[in-house]
Amino acid sequence: MKNDEKRKHQRFSSLNLSYVCLDEDQKAVKQGMGRTLNLSESGILLETHFPISEEHHVILSIGLGEDLVDLRGRPVHVRATGQGSYEIGIEFIDPPETALRSVRLFVQSISSED
Repeated sequence: MKNDEKRKHQRFSSLNLSYVCLDEDQKAVKQGMGRTLNLSESGILLETHFPISEEHHVILSIGLGEDLVDLRGRPVHVRATGQGSYEIGIEFIDPPETALRSVRLFVQSISSED
């Protein structure tokens, strides 16, 4: 991690597949598969084939090793890659402690490999 970055938590590269369900007013408006580009305790960088508007909330099911973790988040930035995909930074919203524990263990296992 660069010293000049202002991120709250260190990011780790990860290629876990993620299922994305967009939620507007508690109704699913889009569903699709995304690819996890990196992961931290506070959020995820997700690659999708469609943009996710910053006014939506996102429900994610993420495979972390042997665990399947469900998290809710909100897009904080969206960037078109120019190759038909989008990179979406998603900040977790009130993650359940059990899900947060799984994320922490996964991040720790990756960081110990470095």
